[in-house]
Amino acid sequence: MPKKHLYPEVSTFTFFKNAKRILKNPLPFHRENFEALGDTFRLNLGFSKSVVFSRDPDLAIYALRDNQKNFRKSEIQTKDLAKYVGKGLLTSEGENWKMQRKLMQPAFHKKNIYTLLNFMLEAIDKEIARIEINKTTDVFPIFNDLAFKVVAKSLFSDAINSDEIAKLQEITEENQKMLVKELRQPYKHWWFLLNGSLAKNLRLSQQARDILDSIIKRRHISGAGEKDLLDMLMGLSYEDGTKMNHEKLIDEILILFIAGHETTANSLSFTIQLLAQNQKVQQKLADEVVLLSKNESSPFDILMSSPYTGYVIQESMRLFPPVYFIDRENISVDTFKQKEMPEGTNFLFSIYEIHRNQKNWLHPNDFIPERFENLESVSSFYFPFGAGPRKCIGSNFAMYEITLALHQLLKIFRIESIKPDIEIEPLISLKPKNALVRFVKR
Repeated sequence: MPKKHLYPEVSTFTFFKNAKRILKNPLPFHRENFEALGDTFRLNLGFSKSVVFSRDPDLAIYALRDNQKNFRKSEIQTKDLAKYVGKGLLTSEGENWKMQRKLMQPAFHKKNIYTLLNFMLEAIDKEIARIEINKTTDVFPIFNDLAFKVVAKSLFSDAINSDEIAKLQEITEENQKMLVKELRQPYKHWWFLLNGSLAKNLRLSQQARDILDSIIKRRHISGAGEKDLLDMLMGLSYEDGTKMNHEKLIDEILILFIAGHETTANSLSFTIQLLAQNQKVQQKLADEVVLLSKNESSPFDILMSSPYTGYVIQESMRLFPPVYFIDRENISVDTFKQKEMPEGTNFLFSIYEIHRNQKNWLHPNDFIPERFENLESVSSFYFPFGAGPRKCIGSNFAMYEITLALHQLLKIFRIESIKPDIEIEPLISLKPKNALVRFVKR
């Protein structure tokens, strides 16, 4: 292969030399390599394995949308993640994914999500009532509980109890930590097998499936129509008229729990910190919220009449995208910008870097919600929910939940900053760390 067709490479020695810092936070290591080698480079992991990292938005669009038929999800999701959460919409490929996406798409249509708004609002208000005023508060635990309970309420209405929710949260967090270790320390796979940690986490996954199995069986027995997501999913039919089988239903619900709460909890935590540090933006947002509150707006009216809230959320997800990497693998040999991609090349697209690249954004590290007044002008390098046919099916659900949560928070509280920096913990998603603020009565 001609030299011009090869991506610049980071050696296996450099990878192992930086292994400890990569395990803690890989983003500075990636930034150094992007700055030194350009927008796309190959990281040699050893053992004949390598990954191509890219912050080129054109390549991301090519793989995710324009030539998406020649790209599939890598084993990071279809194998590594799937062993914990099953073969749901997020982790499946090929015909299985096509069938499930076509089946489930109607349940996540805007008009169906609108029917869940009262479920959302009830869970949001209950968690916001826990907030203590005039006290330094780490908001992530609050928003993590809030987001998990919104998903639980939207899925099951009152059919899930607090113990079941707590156990599902615990299992989700433990499995995520284990998966991060597996992905960042592939050379320790033998040790994870030997010391029993992998088997332990797989048993936890089975416990989660058992909880969901019990809830679904209770719904079948009761025959109650709750107009929640579980009812919607149970009522869906494939083209031949058959329903989702029991195991597949558990797969999809488990994915919804994990993906449905994680991005929202992270985004809310980052957004609140950004608002605390940018009082002018917070005041502009509060003015929009107060106006809607005076008019006693319904949840639907809030969503339809909160443009600035939308800009704030979009800008927050630009700076701190919950899904900060997207993985793909090309099925057959491909070429892009004169670079040949051998069959089976593993790609990791750094959404975090694409969203902060000064080639794409003016003042990329500044919090400027107004840049989203014209979404089309930035859409070619903005991927908070992915792009193409595999764009997140729950994007509307997440945006509606975050909008309602911010509305309920800002009409009660003013948020004050405690520290000048925003700390991150990159796990499977980009999580906040020490997300400290102070809430003051408005």
